[in-house]
Amino acid sequence: MSNIIFGPIPSRRFGISLGVDLSPDTKQCNFDCLYCELKPAKTVDKMDSYPSVDEVLEAIKDSYEKHPKIDVITITANGEPTLYPKLDELITKIDEIKNDTKTLILSNGGTIYDKKIFDALLKFDTVKLSLDCVSQKCFKKLDRIHNNIDVEKIIESMIEFKKKTNKSFVLEILFVKNLNDKDEEIELLYEAVKKINPHRVDIGTIDRPPAYEVKPVSFETLESIAKRFENINVNIAYKNRPKQINSYSSEEILSMLERRPLTLEDINNMFDENSKIELEKLVEMAKISLVDSAGLNFYKIC
Repeated sequence: MSNIIFGPIPSRRFGISLGVDLSPDTKQCNFDCLYCELKPAKTVDKMDSYPSVDEVLEAIKDSYEKHPKIDVITITANGEPTLYPKLDELITKIDEIKNDTKTLILSNGGTIYDKKIFDALLKFDTVKLSLDCVSQKCFKKLDRIHNNIDVEKIIESMIEFKKKTNKSFVLEILFVKNLNDKDEEIELLYEAVKKINPHRVDIGTIDRPPAYEVKPVSFETLESIAKRFENINVNIAYKNRPKQINSYSSEEILSMLERRPLTLEDINNMFDENSKIELEKLVEMAKISLVDSAGLNFYKIC
């Protein structure tokens, strides 16, 4: 097997992250997303080549010896990590050796209605799943899914997962120009996200060379979408996001936060110094608070 481990690398949200690749030798995925940074590949519903649980555990233990200050073990794959056939056994055994380290899995969400995978995901400290489209037509076109993957079943299972988990659940939506950035698809996504009720939603766009000829949306589009996702913890993940510094009164700040919580990054990109002072006054008055949402801080109405 090629190198299972990558990193550790610093993560803004999770500290020092140790990456674990469950498909190190080849791409194995049930999606072939248009925006994927990996080369196009035929979709599959199971892995044919993968490291054993013992090989993964030994690789993690070796990393611990070299880098004792690991904050999070991030389970991913050159493809889709939940296709790993021994995921439940792996996370159970990682839990036995991880001590205070957290576990995180990055998944496209396409397998969540498989009960074995659903139950395995419940054991992770943070689960981050994707949901790019709600209409089956958009889902097939953008994510180029394997046969018979049903977006309605995915959403139903995500709703159930949020009810059952007592840990962190993050949803990720990646927007692609002229595909899922249309009004009707954004509205369907908002209605689905409200029902799923994740702890946080990360929205972003293409920032690396994609597998196919597709284009990113603008920051302004993402900002507009975030404003439509009212009363939801929305994080705009955008490299080199522009600063739009303005002055806000206490009343304006409260009005904004009533519609949507704002991250520290939002504040630094939007608020002038006087507005930040007003923000801190509102915190001191207990009208708003700074809360952690799956590793990211948001200002919210108390």
